[in-house]
Parts: sequence; structure tokens; C-alpha cells
Amino acid sequence: MSDLEQKFNEMVTAVREATIDFQPNNTQKLKLYAFYKQATVGDVQGECPSVLNMVERAKWSAWNAIKGWDKDKAMSGYLAVFEGK
Repeated sequence: MSDLEQKFNEMVTAVREATIDFQPNNTQKLKLYAFYKQATVGDVQGECPSVLNMVERAKWSAWNAIKGWDKDKAMSGYLAVFEGK
């Protein structure tokens, strides 16, 4: 496991267990979602959700915006959100 992957996994665990003092705004939440999904699943699949389903559409759009990113770039992006970048 690379250092990047270890840091990513540690941060994911900290977020999941709420052991980190970080209150992301909605934009940061979408970025975290997209970076996490890209790092763990890969490119977004399926159709864009209906405009009537705003939350799912926003999540899909955020993930789709980074389509093609490799795992390391997505993990770096995830960590950068916590560094304020």
C-alpha cells in the first residue's frame, strides 16, 4: 500500500467515525463524494438522474466532472479538500 493510499484510507476512516473536526460546506461535500467514488469505484456509470432528484443529480454531476481521473489523482483530490486546496 502506498503512502498516499494509507493517508487516504486513514482520512476516510476518520470521516466515517467522526474523529476529525471538519465541517464541510455543500461544495466540499460534493467534492469529497466525487473524489471518494472515483478513487474507490472508478468512472461514473449509468444515466444522469432526473432534474427532479436534485441531490442525486448533483452527486452524479460532481463525480462525472472528474471522469477519467486515475485512483491516485482522486485520492490526492480527496485529501486536498481537508487541506483547504
